[in-house]
This record gives sequence, C-alpha cells and structure tokens, in this order.
Amino acid sequence: MQEANEDNTAWRRALRRDMVSRRAALSDVEHDALSARIVAHLAAALPAPQVVAFCWPIKHEPDVRAIVPRWARHGTRAALPVVVQEGAPLAFRHWAPETPLEPDRYGIPTPMAGEWLIPDLILLPLNGFDGEGYRLGYGGGYFDRTLAALCPRPLAVGVGFEINRLPTIRPESHDQRLDWLVTEAGAVRIG
Repeated sequence: MQEANEDNTAWRRALRRDMVSRRAALSDVEHDALSARIVAHLAAALPAPQVVAFCWPIKHEPDVRAIVPRWARHGTRAALPVVVQEGAPLAFRHWAPETPLEPDRYGIPTPMAGEWLIPDLILLPLNGFDGEGYRLGYGGGYFDRTLAALCPRPLAVGVGFEINRLPTIRPESHDQRLDWLVTEAGAVRIG
C-alpha cells in the first residue's frame, strides 16, 4: 500500500511539472484570449456571489481577475486567500484594486492587512483537472483543507485551460470535488 502511495505521489509531482510547462508554452496573446473566454463563461453561467474568493494568477494560470469588477457592479465583494498557518485551511482577506499586496512565503501576491471574509464562491485555479471534477493543485493541500473546513461549503468553481485536462488525476481520499469546471470551452456543473 505504501509503495502505491509513493508511486502516486511521484506521478502527481511529475504531472504538476508537465501541467505548468503546458501553460508556460502559451504565448501571452493566447493566454489572454483564453482567459477572456473563461471570464465570459463565468459571467454567463454563474450569478454574482456575495463574496468571491479568487487567486492571483501565478505560473501562467488563467487570469480571471476581470470577473471581479463585473460582479462588483452587482454588490459582490472580493477576497484573496491567505496562508495563515502551514498545513491549516486558508483564510480570505478583502481585496479591492487599491489593496496593497506583498508576496507571501510562496511568492504569491497577498493582502497583508484588511477585513477577513468568508466566501460563498471560490474560483480555484486548475493546475490539472479531470472531467469528474477533481483538481490537481501544487501539492500543499490548502484548498482541499479549506473546502473541507468551511461550513457552509462555498461553491467551488475550477478555472483552467483545456490543455490541462486529464483523463484522471487519480483522486485521493482528501481531494475535494469541484462543483463547476470552467475553461475556454465552456462551463460545466459537476454531478
């Protein structure tokens, strides 16, 4: 059993590198066009939430920041995830365009001060994903812990590029299933 877990861990580590490489190969023009299509699908498929948590794009992930002002016109507040403690669920700080950001321990732009919010919708970047609604992140487990801990559980919306779609991510017992998958090809509710 331990050997199978080690094999899956090694497989996922290699897969993460491949997924990042696929996105890195996109030109800036392709990346921007695909991101704009994702934002359009988000706007068409989902009503504006009260609080949306989103991730500052890193490693050429989809840039969905343009959905925030669209939803803000309907009263939505935005928040960014904050690692408050290693191995703990994430917390979310209010974000607005004028919010100062500083790199956290992982180099991700993060608000260092501000009001803590609880999102009712989280836009999760998809490093890799499968059609069953499982997401391959970067291996820290932060979003899985966060989704498992938040009550009520927010709507979990994965945002990614079709080049990162996989037959399976080989989900493990701790992996949290997404409620929606949104790519440049469209928006699909899972289950």
